[in-house]
Order: sequence, then C-alpha cells, then structure tokens
Amino acid sequence: MKKLILFIFIFTISNTIFAGGPWPQPKGKGYFKLSEWWVVFDQHFTDAGKIDPNVTTGIFNTTLYAEYGFTDRLTGILNAPFFSRNYMNNLVSNTTKDVLVEGEAINSIGDFDLGLKFGLTQPGARIPISASLILGLPTGKDTGGTLKNLQTGDGEFNQILQVDAGLGFNVGKLPAYASGYVGINNRSNGFSEEFRFGVEAGVNLLDKKLWLIGRLNAVESFKNGDTAETTTSTSIFANNTEFTGIAVEAAYYITKKWGVSASVAGAFRGEIIAAAPSYSVGVFYDLK
Repeated sequence: MKKLILFIFIFTISNTIFAGGPWPQPKGKGYFKLSEWWVVFDQHFTDAGKIDPNVTTGIFNTTLYAEYGFTDRLTGILNAPFFSRNYMNNLVSNTTKDVLVEGEAINSIGDFDLGLKFGLTQPGARIPISASLILGLPTGKDTGGTLKNLQTGDGEFNQILQVDAGLGFNVGKLPAYASGYVGINNRSNGFSEEFRFGVEAGVNLLDKKLWLIGRLNAVESFKNGDTAETTTSTSIFANNTEFTGIAVEAAYYITKKWGVSASVAGAFRGEIIAAAPSYSVGVFYDLK
C-alpha cells in the first residue's frame, strides 16, 4: 500500500486572514499564534480516489506560527511545529483477532517552514497582490517505530513560490474580505512537484470581535515523484498526493490584541490522503 499523507494545511490553509493572504504586516507589527492541530483516522483515499480502511493512526502538532513586518512591504514568516506526536494503534487480524503489530508512537519536532512575503503593490492598494517564498526544512523525524513508518517530517527540502491577491469590502455594515492564491511547490528527494491553489472569504461580526472564515484549497500533483511503497498504513507523508478540501475557522478577539481560534478542515476529494477531518485550536496575539 502506498504511504498515506495527512491533511496538513500548514500556513496557507490553517491560519486566519490576519496571518495570511496578500496583506504583508506593517513595519514593526506582527501576528503570533500558538495552536494545537490533530487528526485521527482509520480510513484513507487510495491512489484511485476510493476509500479503504487502515489501522487507526493519529498525529498531534503543537505549533508556533509568526509573521513580522521588516518593512511595510516585506514580512518574515515562521511555521514551527516544535512538538509532534505520531502514533498507531495495534494492527489486529480480522480473522483471528490476534495482534499482528503492536501499537507504538514517536515524539519529535516537525518540519519547520521559513519564508518571506513581499507586497507587489503599495500598502493600501485597492487590490493588494503579494508574492511569497516558503522554504520547508527537513527538521522532523522521517523514520521511526519498529517498522520505520512513523514520521514527524518527510526528510526533504522544498520551496513554495506563491502569489496572493485579495480585496477588502463591506457586507452591509460588516467588514469582509476575499482572497485567492496560486503556487508551485518544488520538492526534493524524489517527491513530486505540486500545483497549489485556493480561495477564502471572511466576515467580521460582533463589533469587530469575531471573524468567521471559509476556505477551499487544492493540491494537484505533477506525479513526477517516486512511488514510495510501504507495507503499512501509518506513515504521514507521501508522493503523488492530491486533494480538494474545505475549512472553516472562527477567530475571536478577547481584547484588542489577544484572541482565540478554532477550525475544522477535511478533503472531499483525494488521492493517497486520510479520509477524516482535522481540527485545530489556538491562541493568538495580533501586534497591530
């Protein structure tokens, strides 16, 4: 069976409007978020887009995300899963009910992302456009457990070049926005290159305290990577994976700078991807 890949959105999907899109952070300002992301699944999409069962597997990531404005048009980005836990339950025979492989887990850091976002338009432009370069560092553990199939990283260095555009507007008297992006992910170590795209929209409620956000994101593989075969279903990274999925998020400002957020995401079409939703909760600090 081919390796599975979890529905992990990283910075382009799991962060709110305040920490993404075509809007660079103003000079000396920033956005910082500490979050817990997890997914537990016992079935997956195959390379033919069908759903098959697998041993119950889960991953939990504790992540620090940060954006900081070096200038009004240049923003630094950090996505740091500083603690990652990947586990699998016992693999049990359907006929004899004997334990074929005992469950186990690994704990490590995950793969970090470092990036820069540059505003191609001047601050305050009606339709802001930005370009980002994100470097995916192989800081996680790419083999672990008895079968060497538990991972907190994929062991490859990748580069994402992305262009975002957006628009702020009002829905009645409510502030709102919409944005979209396209990008190319260049991967190393035999992994497939990817085309990425997505759109999102949000509206502000409760006297500017609550943002409700919806997203649609997709990854299309060039399918030019190695096959990456494995005999189990507990790995979390794969070659030649694809998906189209949706996510919803709520971000609530407790004060003018501090807030909390919660989100859920999942794929309704996929190849070599977990067939289960992911969840995230976090606390953020908006230095604006």
